[in-house]
Amino acid sequence: MISGALRIALTDAGLDPDQVAAVIDNALAEDLGDGPDVTTAATVPAEQWSVAAITPRQPGILAGGPVALAVFETVGGTGIGTASVEILVPDGGVLTVGEPALMIRGRTAAVLTAERTALNLLTHLSGIATATRSWVNAVAGTGTRIRDTRKTLPGLRTLEKYAVRCGGGVNHRMSLGDAALIKDNHVAAAGSVRAAIAAVRSRNPSVALEVEVDTLDQFEEALSAGADLLLLDNFSTADTAEAVRRARRQAHRVQLEASGGLTLARALEVAATGVDFLAVGALTHSAPALDLGLDLTAPAA
Repeated sequence: MISGALRIALTDAGLDPDQVAAVIDNALAEDLGDGPDVTTAATVPAEQWSVAAITPRQPGILAGGPVALAVFETVGGTGIGTASVEILVPDGGVLTVGEPALMIRGRTAAVLTAERTALNLLTHLSGIATATRSWVNAVAGTGTRIRDTRKTLPGLRTLEKYAVRCGGGVNHRMSLGDAALIKDNHVAAAGSVRAAIAAVRSRNPSVALEVEVDTLDQFEEALSAGADLLLLDNFSTADTAEAVRRARRQAHRVQLEASGGLTLARALEVAATGVDFLAVGALTHSAPALDLGLDLTAPAA
């Protein structure tokens, strides 16, 4: 059960406390589905209390502190014993190797039972935030923003997209229903870019509409048909710059997003063309976990 104060903190961060609770419950069920932690039960006195620190072993950006706190709260609520967490580095904050990010105080059994679930979420989300910050730093000063995709792990999209925000990025669609994105298969089914745009506009006149284009010819067709945002898929830098030039001649503001074939080494070059976004699926599908460890530091008084 997530406490009232923590529910408010999660909500303020843009997270749904019930979704966070569901993720934690599923994760804990994987560890505790066959019964209690037999190793901890055998080696740790039931009434022992300890202080523990979660400390980075490599530099990075923290994401998921309140989520980790919710893990320890949930385990405490199972009867194993309470645990309190002090967050020393806020989400989005810079981690320094060897300096604790979170301190936990509680029954040793509760701390050790929650350890892996808390670290799995914390290291994964912090890895995403750290990767995102690298991309954000790479395009600093250009005005281009780093944006994620729906290439997320099932069940973790809300948390992963939160981690992107912690790293300084911005979110694309959260689901298939909050914006339209016409891709090549939609164009094939509708018959043309223009027909696909007309079909979406007819059924959903107020929804934000983005169109993926593969060539400058498709770009012109989508531009003239009134797309709000154009996704330039695997465009060369020269074609990206040309698309920006053409879009800026329009009376209405059209946003442009570069996608496909992007690397951190190319980020500044592509951003310098003037596109509004770089779409980086790797932020969520390929970010390595950030190395964080939990160590008992002393018995609690």
